[in-house]
Parts: sequence; structure tokens; C-alpha cells
Amino acid sequence: MSIFEYNGSAVVAMVGKNCFAIASDRRFGVQLQTIATDFQKIYRIHDKLFLGLSGLGTDAQTLYQRLVYQHKLYQLREERDMKPETFASLVSARLYEKRFGPYFCQPVIAGLSDEDKPFICTMDCIGAKELAKDFVVSGTASESLYGACEAMFKPDLEPEELFETISQALLSSVDRDCLSGWGGHVYVV
Repeated sequence: MSIFEYNGSAVVAMVGKNCFAIASDRRFGVQLQTIATDFQKIYRIHDKLFLGLSGLGTDAQTLYQRLVYQHKLYQLREERDMKPETFASLVSARLYEKRFGPYFCQPVIAGLSDEDKPFICTMDCIGAKELAKDFVVSGTASESLYGACEAMFKPDLEPEELFETISQALLSSVDRDCLSGWGGHVYVV
């Protein structure tokens, strides 16, 4: 079993018409044993930027705390919030600097630019970015998430349709993965 599968997770971000949605499952477990059913995997950086972290739970929480610290320093210095593209570069740099002893997590970043243009990306544990124009996935349920998202996604979804699409994709995929599940958290911005 891989260390990325130790706690299990499913995180997905999807783009709509001038909006985005990010969703994750709620399960926290140790291999096949469920410990909690209300574990948070999606974090709000600011009103238009969210971060989803799949992988080892302790590393995800540590990485989140470091990124919040870096974002607050940026806010103090620049007197504005970070753009999603800038935040993605920050996350990538933080992961790459720990490449020889990495954080065992895979981030999903979703945000809106100043012009309300959605931005989504994911990266591996050493910070290699994967940009997409439709959806990105990570976690132990990523294979079934790819299939569900490809089957259900349509371009330029309105917020209500986007919520329904990402919810159904998440729920149908975690039903096929025993390391994730117990419902989900969905945020639409």
C-alpha cells in the first residue's frame, strides 16, 4: 500500500461559466478502518481561492498551515489577495523545496481571477503542475473520478448545474473506492 493511500481521499475541481466548484469526500481512515466521517480536505484561502489536499492527513494539515502563513505574509506585503495562478506557483515551490522528503499530499487549487475567469490545477507531491480547462482530480478515487467527470462534464455550466454535476461525479466515484466516501463537501464560487 502506498503512503498516499494510507488515509484515502477524493478531491475534484470543475469549471463552469464564470464559476468553479471544488468537492471532496468526508472520510478519514487508517487504511481500511474508518476513524472519522467529517474530515476537512478543502480549505478556504480567501473568498475566491480554495485548496483541496488529498493524501496523508497530517502532511495535508501541515502544508495547509504553511501556505496560510505564506499567504498572510503576501497580504501584508502586497495589500491584496493572491491570484490563483500566483498561489499555484507558491504551492509548487513549497512542494519542490521538500522534494527529498516530500509532503505526501496532492493539492488541487481552484480560484477565480480578478476578471472572474476560473482557474483550476493540480500537482503531484513534488510540485509538478497539471493545468486543465475542464476538471482536475486527485486522491485514491482519482481513476473513477476521471471516468465520472468525463461522462458528466459539459462546458459552460451554470452554478446550479455545476453543483449537481460535481456532486454526482463525486458520489458515484467514491462508491467505487473503499478508501474514500461518507458523503462530501462541495463549494461553488
